[in-house]
Amino acid sequence: MVQGDGAVGREAGIGAGAGTGVEVGIELGEVRRLWHLLEPLHAVLYYAPEVFEEAAALGYAGSAEDRWPTYFPFRAAPLGAVGSERVSSAFYSFSPRMVAAWDTASPADVLKARERGMDRAYRAIFGDRAASPELSEAAGLLRRAAEAANTAGRPMAAANAESAWPAAPHLQLWHAATILREHRGDGHLAALLVAGLDPVEALVSFAAIGAASVERFESRGWSPQEWSAARERLAARGLVTESGTATPAGRELRAEVERHTDELAAAPWLALTPADRGRLTELLGEFWVAVLGSGLLPSESTLGIGKV
Repeated sequence: MVQGDGAVGREAGIGAGAGTGVEVGIELGEVRRLWHLLEPLHAVLYYAPEVFEEAAALGYAGSAEDRWPTYFPFRAAPLGAVGSERVSSAFYSFSPRMVAAWDTASPADVLKARERGMDRAYRAIFGDRAASPELSEAAGLLRRAAEAANTAGRPMAAANAESAWPAAPHLQLWHAATILREHRGDGHLAALLVAGLDPVEALVSFAAIGAASVERFESRGWSPQEWSAARERLAARGLVTESGTATPAGRELRAEVERHTDELAAAPWLALTPADRGRLTELLGEFWVAVLGSGLLPSESTLGIGKV
């Protein structure tokens, strides 16, 4: 268990001795668990065949074997017609060489296609439960948290929050999960920056603690030379060994990054009472199980869920 499962209502910090001025007010372990529930509900966008079909209709060539040609346009579309440099900046850990152009279709058309794809995907995964009172109740609670998210300094969360809310409850559930997921992700990048971890070092240090295999992280597009250079920089700081495994100092730094990420992700959940959060967890359980049971998501994730 990483640091941060216990502190409640204390000053949150980013980096040694630097306070955010925000009271946490929620067990950080609960913040982590809520993310674990939400991430699969969001991430099915990048793996569902229905979404690939919608992408193909726009001219994109993504597939279950190579999701990147659709990952970049579907995730970046809320940012609008921006260049690859801004997308690389917002996504952080991908090599700029990986960031594919999405001028095959306009961002507006991509947003419509991803909504159609998620509508179809959720209906396929959840069946009749996509229109259930339980899902509608969960969507309402999750929307309340998402609408409470402060998006200042969080470009991905802000871009998604600016999009109109879908009418159907199951799509509201996905939209809320996406806003909260990107809100957490933007905060995670802030924690990495304060920890002094550049995009490649962030991956090398995460692999070093066993969050996922080096091979899985290599999908982010960095060359062997770039990976080795990042490992050498981390070794010079005493964070990894020559073989690439984390030293105690490296593990401590990564634990701090994850704790700071939880702290920065906590505030939206304060829009819900503890009872509301408990009810949301109960409601989301069956839908989380359905997504995992669909077999669409990979068994190993670069996010380290279940390992950090």
